Amino acid sequence: MSNNKNKYDLEERTNKFGSDVVILCKEIKQDAVTRPLISQLIRSATSIGANYCEADGAESKKDFKHKVGICKKESKETKHWLKIMQTAVPEQKEKLDSLYQEAKELTLIFSAIINKT
Repeated sequence: MSNNKNKYDLEERTNKFGSDVVILCKEIKQDAVTRPLISQLIRSATSIGANYCEADGAESKKDFKHKVGICKKESKETKHWLKIMQTAVPEQKEKLDSLYQEAKELTLIFSAIINKT
């Protein structure tokens, strides 16, 4: 039996992360404080997967490294918005902490990819 089933899929992981952020943000009551935070968080979190898809289809090694660098920047930005959101919506702290941990891991993964290319 092939190991392809167990193969690590970063595209799937970044997609799931973006989706999980969207699901959480839909649960948050929107007001003058949370509305712009939700918008920023969704943009940065979903951008990670979109940029990874672009990296996967890169036309050169340089292009690949550049696109993965954008993934890293977006995951770091997402960590920032998740921390700010913890202040704005403390009742969601547990879910926000879990998403923060995943954003942190993604940042480390993208750093490792950049260092290897």
